Amino acid sequence: MPRALLRARMAERTHAHVPAWRRSWAAVAAALILAATTSAVLRNLYDRREAWLVTVTRPDPALTPGATVLLGRGDLCKQTSAKNKAVPIGLQRRVFAEYGIRNAQPGAYEVDYLITPALGGADDIHNLWPQSNVPAVWNAQVKDALEDHLRDLVCDGQLDLNVAQREIASDWIEAYKKYFHTERPLTNRPGPAGR
Repeated sequence: MPRALLRARMAERTHAHVPAWRRSWAAVAAALILAATTSAVLRNLYDRREAWLVTVTRPDPALTPGATVLLGRGDLCKQTSAKNKAVPIGLQRRVFAEYGIRNAQPGAYEVDYLITPALGGADDIHNLWPQSNVPAVWNAQVKDALEDHLRDLVCDGQLDLNVAQREIASDWIEAYKKYFHTERPLTNRPGPAGR
């Protein structure tokens, strides 16, 4: 008898002596290993793409209710710079973690102040949120235009500082619509003469 045929018959006999319950447990174990591996691969792919899947146009009021410093209109308007301070990287990471965003892609978000420091907003995690930058219609650049406009109105005496802070904190998109008299973001926002 040829050796290959002998080995095949011996393998059949060995397999025939393995109890059926052992063969079925081996199949179950193989299926579980395959499922776990597939799950891990899919979770890894999802984690890599997650930053692109989450669009944040409004902050979660439970996480970001807004926070201000005690500052009057006169003191606020004396400040020569209306620019926001850079948010430290460690604090940005905490903001992303609170919002459940892992692996945020560079440029996809701006960790933004809900109430800008230019309107008396505080450097506080309760005043920060990850605002989507590019793909959203209501993005960080649109909110920046509102912040500049409200600051101009406050400093010109046309709007109370507390009202500006409250409206931007409660719903910045509705505030934009109200103060720019539009339902969509403007491409060319009005200047001082257009108010």
